[in-house]
Amino acid sequence: MLTTSTIILLIAVVAGIIVFAVLLTFVPVMLWVSALAAGVRVSIFTLIGMRLRRVIPSRVINPLIKAHKAGIDVTTNQLESHYLAGGNVDRVVNALIAAHRANIELSFERSAAIDLAGRNVLEAVQMSVNPKVIETPFIAGVAMNGIEVKAKARITVRANIDRLVGGAGEETVIARVGEGIVSTIGSSDSHKKVLENPDMISQTVLSKGLDSGTAFEILSIDIADVDIGSNIGANLQTEQAEADKKIAQAKAEERRAMAVAYEQEMKARVEEMRAKVVESEAEVPLAMAEALKSGNLGVMDYINLQNITADTDMRDSISRMSKDPKDGGKS
Repeated sequence: MLTTSTIILLIAVVAGIIVFAVLLTFVPVMLWVSALAAGVRVSIFTLIGMRLRRVIPSRVINPLIKAHKAGIDVTTNQLESHYLAGGNVDRVVNALIAAHRANIELSFERSAAIDLAGRNVLEAVQMSVNPKVIETPFIAGVAMNGIEVKAKARITVRANIDRLVGGAGEETVIARVGEGIVSTIGSSDSHKKVLENPDMISQTVLSKGLDSGTAFEILSIDIADVDIGSNIGANLQTEQAEADKKIAQAKAEERRAMAVAYEQEMKARVEEMRAKVVESEAEVPLAMAEALKSGNLGVMDYINLQNITADTDMRDSISRMSKDPKDGGKS
C-alpha cells in the first residue's frame, strides 16, 4: 500500500508537471533559447511582459533576430511599440535590411511612419532600387486644326522615400501626365507635328516638374503609342451648322405663323367690311320709302329708277352670254 508520503510526492510531481506545462505555454522558452543562440539577449521576464501586454512574442523576437543578423540596430521596445500601434513589424525590418543592403538611408522611425501611413515600405525600398513603369491609358487631345490625337505614355518612376508620408500616389502622377499630354497636343498647330515628333510631348511634359508633391521621382516619360481619332473640329462645325439650321427653321416657321395669322386677320376685316356694306345696302330701301313717304321722291322717279336697274341687269346678262374672242370662244 502507498504511504501518505508517497501519495504527497506523487501529487507534488503531477502538480509540478502541470505548472511546468503551463509555464512553457505562457513563457516562450524555445523562442528565448533561439534568441540566445542568435546572440540576441532578451530577458525571460521581457517575454512574460509581452504576454501580459497581449503581444505575440514571435512577431517581435523573430524580426529582432533578423535585424541583429543583418547588422540593423533596433531595440525590442521599438519593435513592440510599432506592433502595438498596428504596424507590420516584419515588413518594416525587411525594408530596413533592403535599404541597408542598397546603401539607402532609412531610419526605423521613418520606416515605421511609412508603414503606419498605409504604404508598403518594403515595396517603396524595392522601387527605389528598381524603378517602376506606370502605363497610362490612351489620352485624347485636340490639335489646333481640329484633329483628335490619342497618345499612350509609359512613366518610369522611382520611389522618393522622403516624400512617402504625405506625398501623392500614382493616380496623381497619371493625372498630371495626362494633363500635360492634352496641353501639348492642344498647343500644336497640326496633328502632323505630333505624329512627326512624338518625343515633343514627353520633353514638354517632363520639363514641367510633375513629380513635385508626390511620393515618386519621375525619371522619364516615353510615348508608347500615338493614334489619330476623329475630326473634332469638323464635327463641332457640323453640329453648329445643324443648330443654326434648326434656329433658322424655327424663325421661318414663326414668320410663317405670323403671316398666316395676319392673313386671317385681313380676311376677318374684309368680312367685317362686307357686313357693313350689306348693312348699308339694307338701309337704301328704307331711305327710299322714307323719301316717298315724305314726298322727296315721286312715283315716276321711283319707276324710272326701277327701269334703269332692270336695263342694267339685262345688259349685264347679255354681256355674260356673249363670247369673248380672247379666251378662245369660252364664255
